[in-house]
Parts: sequence; structure tokens; C-alpha cells
Amino acid sequence: MTHTVFCKKYQQEMPGLNAPPYPGPKGQDIYATVSQQAWTEWQTHQTMLINERQLNMIDPDARKFLQLEMDKFMSGEDYAKADGFVPKDDLAQS
Repeated sequence: MTHTVFCKKYQQEMPGLNAPPYPGPKGQDIYATVSQQAWTEWQTHQTMLINERQLNMIDPDARKFLQLEMDKFMSGEDYAKADGFVPKDDLAQS
């Protein structure tokens, strides 16, 4: 049976992750409240932020930045984007 969650990003019941992505309470919270779709979208966005901003993942400040941006992304708040980033939807309207 597929694990479903009420996704905090999309505000609807959706298929959830197969397992918590992190150990501890943060991983359990993500597992319980984030859909597979939202997590996949975050991973793509996170990779873009790491590359575009040349973040060093050994640096605790870079990891803290990504954690804060992930929380914003999942909560529907305004989150950091790469310089010059234009979402696909905006390109289609041009």
C-alpha cells in the first residue's frame, strides 16, 4: 500500500516518500508532511541553488541556508532562486 500524506506544499493528499530522507525528527516531519512530488521538485531546485550559488556543502552556513530555503519552499513562502531563473510557466506565457 502506498504511503500518502497531506502535502504541506500542495495542500492535498498525495503519495508520500518511501522512507524519511534524513535521520531524526526533521526526517520524520518531512516523511509525514511532504509528498514525493514536492520532494523531487525540491531536490531539483536544491541542486540548482548549489550549482548557481557555488555552495560548499562542507560549510555549515551553506547547509543552514539550504535548510531554511527548503522550509520556505515546502511552506509556499517566497524562496531563493538562482540568478536569472525563469520558471517554465513564465516562459510559456511570453
